[in-house]
Amino acid sequence: MSTQNVRAADIRHWQNLTFRDVGVMTTWLAAIGVVEHAVHRSESDPDVIVHGEWVWPGGAGFMGGSFQQGSVSTPPGSTSVYLVTDDVAGVVARAVAAGGTIVVPLEEKEYGGRGATVQDPEGNHWSFGSYQPS
Repeated sequence: MSTQNVRAADIRHWQNLTFRDVGVMTTWLAAIGVVEHAVHRSESDPDVIVHGEWVWPGGAGFMGGSFQQGSVSTPPGSTSVYLVTDDVAGVVARAVAAGGTIVVPLEEKEYGGRGATVQDPEGNHWSFGSYQPS
């Protein structure tokens, strides 16, 4: 993962994430290096995230929380993400150790860089790679 510090206020693209199991997914996100920025939980049920914001130190933002019936948000398990990191093997190892499953093993890409794809515990696909478009 890049060690670059990113301010949430500077992020202009926020990927939507919704969760069935908040505890599993927030633990998984922390394991891969995503940092909690702001989380607002339901007053009646602290296991429900009404609105959450998480930041990838390399420059990505994620917004969402607990899945709510009737919501216009993407259903849990239907998101795909690509994150650039200097430590692809390390992030993939942490993702798997935290409950992820390898979908595409770590490999050299013909267009440059290395990458792998992991499915998180809820079914989202996370591609981690060293390729950074110029």
